[in-house]
Amino acid sequence: MAAKIDFSKEIIFSSSDPTVSRNLTKAEKEGRLKKLAPRIYTTNLVDSEVNIIKRNLIGILTWRFPNAVISHRSAQELRPNSDGEFFITYNYRKKISDLPGVILNISEGPKALPSDISLNGIYISSEYRWLLECMQTSKRKGEQSKALPLSYIEERLEKMILIQGEDKLNLFRDKLREVSTALNMQSEFEKLNIIISALLTTHSSDVKTSDLAKARATGTPYDGARVELFSILFDALKDRFFIERPNKNTDEISFRLFSFFEGYFSNYIEGTRFSIEEARSIVDTGIAIPKRIKDSHDILGTFAVISNRSEMNKIPKTYEELFQLLQNRHSILMREREECNPGLFKQVNNQAGNTLFVDHKLVKGTLQHSFKYYSALKDPMARALFMMFLISEVHPFLDGNGRIARIMMNAELFRGDQSRIIVPTVYREDYLLALRKLSRTKDPDAYIRVMEKLHKFSDNLYGPDFYDLNSYLQECNAYEDPQSAKLIYIERVIKAKIQ
Repeated sequence: MAAKIDFSKEIIFSSSDPTVSRNLTKAEKEGRLKKLAPRIYTTNLVDSEVNIIKRNLIGILTWRFPNAVISHRSAQELRPNSDGEFFITYNYRKKISDLPGVILNISEGPKALPSDISLNGIYISSEYRWLLECMQTSKRKGEQSKALPLSYIEERLEKMILIQGEDKLNLFRDKLREVSTALNMQSEFEKLNIIISALLTTHSSDVKTSDLAKARATGTPYDGARVELFSILFDALKDRFFIERPNKNTDEISFRLFSFFEGYFSNYIEGTRFSIEEARSIVDTGIAIPKRIKDSHDILGTFAVISNRSEMNKIPKTYEELFQLLQNRHSILMREREECNPGLFKQVNNQAGNTLFVDHKLVKGTLQHSFKYYSALKDPMARALFMMFLISEVHPFLDGNGRIARIMMNAELFRGDQSRIIVPTVYREDYLLALRKLSRTKDPDAYIRVMEKLHKFSDNLYGPDFYDLNSYLQECNAYEDPQSAKLIYIERVIKAKIQ
């Protein structure tokens, strides 16, 4: 029975048993097995040898190098790098390239420690160990190096400070010291200790090389947790297919009418509430309603920005241009609210309920370091959704952040010749809950779905006739309280008038 081949397994290993060897050779000649490497066979005759080896690599290493330690960068990545390099520590030093698609780099070194991770016959370096291993000198650079980039290690330690606090990093350093003694890697520990001390601002900042560490040292620190959140949204947006909804409000009258409703609803969401007739009168005459001067100017300020096609055609090419656009638009939007410092980024922290927005000292740095994600997006809708959430989440001003975020979103859509988005009163809670869910759970799906639904709805808001468009919005429950009604989607077609 021991000599019987188990064809249910994808990988079959040879044996010192001559009967097994004969059976394997016979099965190979019959075309039932394929030899992958010395004494290693597969029953999979369809997939490529490289893919078969890579998905069974841990099992192969366990059979071939029992009790070895997957070490250095491979302990973190647990797969060959882009060059096929994989690193383990064993009882001798050698480079092996007889596995298709994989180059094994074997270092001679200490056996597994109790802190290392056992994996049924093989071990994985603990985080303490692989960090120390990555501090060893390596003549090879880049992907061929056994060490991860220093910037990666710094960012990992920096993230530990942001998420768990400095006390956690100090405890981590104590354990590093203990493991370094067991591995005789005291010099490697000293290198890490200098980095940790620098991150804790007790040593010179010159040793820092990662973006986050450099930013902290040079006076442009940023909110690492928020930047990570923006990277998650970027990943969800970059390959997503969005339905194109070309802008239908191409003439000036239609453009300004859409802008009126856009501004009306955007202010209503933020608590600046007028009847539609009052808002129309304010915009048409430019005259504020007595006793509501500042609220009236909120309507006028918003409309001044979003009804200006030249202004709405501007999108940032650099993070400096982003700062300028935000500050210029905010100065117009909030020009009658001196207490909100129009056009100036906040100098104190702000929050909504239990949500504390980005620290005022980190606003510019967070916008700057998140700009790379925005710049990499090409689809107008993807750029719009990223920009809107970026500004909403950072909350760079004392007030007016929601309106500015939606203005920045719609500028992206207008520049991309797409329909702009309106958030009607009845859909306010869905919209805000989706933003909150992304912020708190790092799940972008609900946010993207909500915005796609609003884009589909807003695509019906076109034409030069105020009464026709107002009537349509009423039919859709757009003005209703979200607690008492739901948004109704009605496909709208404007009938041509008989001449």
